[in-house]
Amino acid sequence: MSTFSIVSGRRLLIAAVFAACFVSGPAVAGMLQDTIARYTAEVTSADKGFTGFSAERGRMLFFSRPATGKPDTPSCTSCHSDSPVTVGQTRAGKEIAPMALSRTPDRYTESKKLAKWFRRNCKSVLGRVCTAMEKGDFLTFMATQ
Repeated sequence: MSTFSIVSGRRLLIAAVFAACFVSGPAVAGMLQDTIARYTAEVTSADKGFTGFSAERGRMLFFSRPATGKPDTPSCTSCHSDSPVTVGQTRAGKEIAPMALSRTPDRYTESKKLAKWFRRNCKSVLGRVCTAMEKGDFLTFMATQ
């Protein structure tokens, strides 16, 4: 692992947290920073070569169609639309606020709610619980949107 990639990963994490601060204020940024720090600790304990979360991997997760979950929810975009900055819709027709932190600044402020939705949506789309790496990447991507 090169020093450059380690520094780049850390810079990306710092940039994501900074973006959250800039876009949505200190309280939301603090919550997001704490959550990302928790996922960082979890990933680092299992992978000493961890270099940071990736907005690109988070983007790929959001747009992927793994076909391993429920047939009616083959991807995040099934309900959350093809753009994180637009409104989504549940299968029952209920509106879902945009996923992007820039559009819904309070979306990631409650850790219990965040855990619930990660658990539910990951099982629905992926057919399993998301890893800490996937959660960190996803949040990093949403913080850039």
